[in-house]
Parts: sequence; structure tokens; C-alpha cells
Amino acid sequence: MLSYYRKVMKVIEESVDSIQPDIYEQLIEECTQTLKSGGKIIASGLGKNVPICEKFVGTMNSMGLDARFLHTNTAVHGDLGLVGSNDLVLLLSKGGNTLETVALAGYLNERHTNTWLMTFTRECKSAELIDKRLIMELENEGDPWDIMPNNSTSVYLILLQGMAIEIGYRMNVTLDDFKKNHPGGGI
Repeated sequence: MLSYYRKVMKVIEESVDSIQPDIYEQLIEECTQTLKSGGKIIASGLGKNVPICEKFVGTMNSMGLDARFLHTNTAVHGDLGLVGSNDLVLLLSKGGNTLETVALAGYLNERHTNTWLMTFTRECKSAELIDKRLIMELENEGDPWDIMPNNSTSVYLILLQGMAIEIGYRMNVTLDDFKKNHPGGGI
């Protein structure tokens, strides 16, 4: 069984290594500028990406940085009102072709929202609609059928948590800032 974990870690490492540094830097800089200009960062996903987005939002909020979660399904039923003109949306979709994701990408495009697609698929319907893309490679999901969101969600979690830490650093968040927002527990 330990060989399985070694294989998973190798797939995750290769996926993270596939991130283009200049694209990543542009994304981090735009997130930082969004917050500095009074906007918020909105993470949107569906299915197994929901708790990944929520973890990112929780980390950002713990640092006092304005981030929200927008469920891709409910966005088209009124929750799109959460997105303001100064905001940045991170749209997570492994394949980029789900009906909900494509629909939301279109609506965000119509609103001229600063949207970033985060995906593992270079050619997909969402990529046709969203110019800014952080595309990663993923050898497999790590399950016998290569379809369960396992390795992809692990990569998203690592990526978004790293982004939150880097954005916090650039926003000069201090330990005291964090403690003010996290009065419970043994911090």
C-alpha cells in the first residue's frame, strides 16, 4: 500500500511542477491588486472542488483578506450577484466542460469579470471563453478508473493554500492579524 502513496505523491509533484511560473506570478499579482483596490477574491467550483474552495476562503478570511465562495450551480440562480466589478473569480474545473462551468464562464465573460480558469485540460469549452488560465498537467487521478477526483483535488488544495499564503505575505498580514481573526483554539 505504501507504493500507492509514493505514486500519488509523484503525480502531485509533477502536476505542481507543470505550473508555468510567469502565469502563476501574474495570478498572484492580480489577486493581490484586487484586494488592495477593495475587491474580493471569489473561488468557484462544484462537486469535490467545493470543500477545496471553502478551505481557501477560510484561510484567506483567517488572515482578514476578503474572499468568498460561489457555488458554480447556484451562481446562475441569483448568487452571481456576489460578483462585483472589482472582484477576481477563480473558476475551478478539472475538465472545463461541465454545463454549469461553461455557463458560468459565459456569464462572467458578459460581465467583463476578471476570471481565471484553473483546470487540468488545455482544450475545453471553458478555456474558449476565459482568456486567463492556469492549466496544470495531471497524469492520473490515482484510482483504478482514473475518474475519481483524488489527485486533482489534492493539487487544487496545495495550489490554493500556497496562493493564500503568498497573497497574505504580499498583503503584509502579520501573526497578530491572524490571531485577531482566530480567537478560538490554541494559537
